[in-house]
Amino acid sequence: MVVQQSPKLLRMVLMGGHVDQEDPIAEARARGAGLSQFFLGDPQAWKGPRVAYPGGAAALRADAEAAGVSLYVHAPYVLNLASTNNRIRIPSRQHLQKQLTAAAEIGAAGVIVHGGHVLASDDPEVGFENWRKAIDGLTIDVPLLIENTAGGANAMARHLDRIAQLWDAISASPNADRVGFCLDTCHAHAGGNELHGLVDRILAITGRIDLVHANDSRDAFDSGADRHTTLGEGQCDPAGIAEVVAQAGSPVVVETPGGVDGQAADLEWLRERVG
Repeated sequence: MVVQQSPKLLRMVLMGGHVDQEDPIAEARARGAGLSQFFLGDPQAWKGPRVAYPGGAAALRADAEAAGVSLYVHAPYVLNLASTNNRIRIPSRQHLQKQLTAAAEIGAAGVIVHGGHVLASDDPEVGFENWRKAIDGLTIDVPLLIENTAGGANAMARHLDRIAQLWDAISASPNADRVGFCLDTCHAHAGGNELHGLVDRILAITGRIDLVHANDSRDAFDSGADRHTTLGEGQCDPAGIAEVVAQAGSPVVVETPGGVDGQAADLEWLRERVG
């Protein structure tokens, strides 16, 4: 059962945006935010990770701690730890380990990675087992947060029944306590999951929601399309987005367009609705 939080508690929830990595501290300040999420390199490539902040990882960690800014690292989109293709799965594990190691060096609060998928002809159980093996073999010095995804008939984390199967597999790993969940509202809507009551349904499966990606969707319910837009201007129910943020009580990242001004407006949109 989820306990409804008071407005006072809601005001304490950390919020921020997905930003360029060169100076995530300045990016947070520009948005009036307490956190920044960013990539450590090109999200569509296998190179990296790379810390672009002047002074490197140690300086970023020290300066972020001094500024009171929490840091989150989003792993590249190309990673697919569920894949039955060794040429994808094995490099994905290796690269995710590099991301986790780099994230620990900068003092990040977590690393977010998409749930991935297997081919239409594959048995999804193989994908769940691949995830379990990956979790077994990783050194997870900062929380690894698996994010729900919008599309794919054989996705590991689109539909709730698949998320439940994934969590069952991961729970068999000795590293299970280092794995959390990132709930994306655009992905949930586009993936065919109603936002109202979603927090309770996810908690019944995972027992935790460590981060919320608060995004509106350009596309219709159950479209399978991962296209974010400004809060209140897409096809998600605005009350549903606000409900997820309020009930999860977790740090929140907006991955919406418009740069500093657009994301600052979206963060204010959330604050007006959740306290």
